[in-house]
Amino acid sequence: MNPNTSLRVSSIDILRAITMLLMIFVNDLWSLKEIPVWLEHTAGSADGMGLADTVFPAFLFIAGMSIPLSVQHRRQKGDDTSTIVWHIIGRSFALLVMGLFLVNGGHINETASGIGQLAWNMICCTAFVLLWNTWPKGLNVWLLRSIKLVAIIALCILAWIYRGGQDEKIHGFATYWWGILGLIGWAYLITALVYVLSRNNFYISLIAWILFLGICIASHAGLIPAHSLGSKMIAPFGDGAMPAFTMGGTLTTLLLLHFRKRNETGKMIAVFLTLALVLFLAGVYARGFWGISKIRATPAWVLICSAITITVFLPVYWLTDKKGKTNWFRIILPAGNNTLLCYLLPYFAYAIFVMLHLYLPGVLLTGNIGLLKSFLFALLIVITTGWLGKLGLKLKL
Repeated sequence: MNPNTSLRVSSIDILRAITMLLMIFVNDLWSLKEIPVWLEHTAGSADGMGLADTVFPAFLFIAGMSIPLSVQHRRQKGDDTSTIVWHIIGRSFALLVMGLFLVNGGHINETASGIGQLAWNMICCTAFVLLWNTWPKGLNVWLLRSIKLVAIIALCILAWIYRGGQDEKIHGFATYWWGILGLIGWAYLITALVYVLSRNNFYISLIAWILFLGICIASHAGLIPAHSLGSKMIAPFGDGAMPAFTMGGTLTTLLLLHFRKRNETGKMIAVFLTLALVLFLAGVYARGFWGISKIRATPAWVLICSAITITVFLPVYWLTDKKGKTNWFRIILPAGNNTLLCYLLPYFAYAIFVMLHLYLPGVLLTGNIGLLKSFLFALLIVITTGWLGKLGLKLKL
């Protein structure tokens, strides 16, 4: 088998696209009323999980699935280990920066900062696009540097004028938490480094996954004291939960490539279903100790959501990589191959809607009609991503 062919796994991009579509959909549910509770995020104090609580972990898992393929692709192009490591660090840094700015926007004191949240988000996202768009190779190098310099200056000014908090507790730019993109950045960083530095070793990756899950369990069991150095070190990683997802995805792809090389699809499906069942049952067992919660990133949430993602991946893999039905998903593919732009576009959409004083009638924000509205909004964002991609806007870290 040609090594380049063996690295093409269409189902991973398509599963990412489905997950991105769902992410935009569930993130828009805040605008609705009278919708089923099981669709929404479950409160942090509760023992439960809604559809919205499964989307982010699926995205983390898929990010981990992509790591072996992207690393092997870079090695085939001639990149050595140090070059790949620096690429991983740079990519992680970009995600951390974006996550941090968007989180600060969510806590901004508009009066003290002199800028509204919507304007903040639009400027931030515009700067992100200018910095990390895949610009044409023939673009004048000084023009490109100027574009990126303007973006950096804009972000620096925003960070300088930023004020959060209320009354006597006004403060400057801060780390509230790392945001969705930042959490992805931390999880990607540690997972990719483990994979690269171990030279693709499956067993070292497996040990790392056990370690991350063990840290998550130890944290919830009270074995890592709160406010201790250890607690502070694992906090950006969701107490081990986030890299447990990404490393689980990496292990899944390594197994997939192993079975693909031997053309053992039936055996692969059996193994994956067995693993999903074991993870699910382990999650049900762990729920009895610490409950299941996305907000608290409990072990049960990690195990059960990993099982769900593996299970959903199998029919997508069968339809696309085995049966060649990739065209069935053509309309949403931009969400899978231009994912970062797709994630940022809703920030522009919400800001433009408010700035133009556009408001939807209540009937479009209620019940099943509201759900249809949110789904169509998500689909429109994905279609717009594809259109902008054809115009040359494609974010790639």
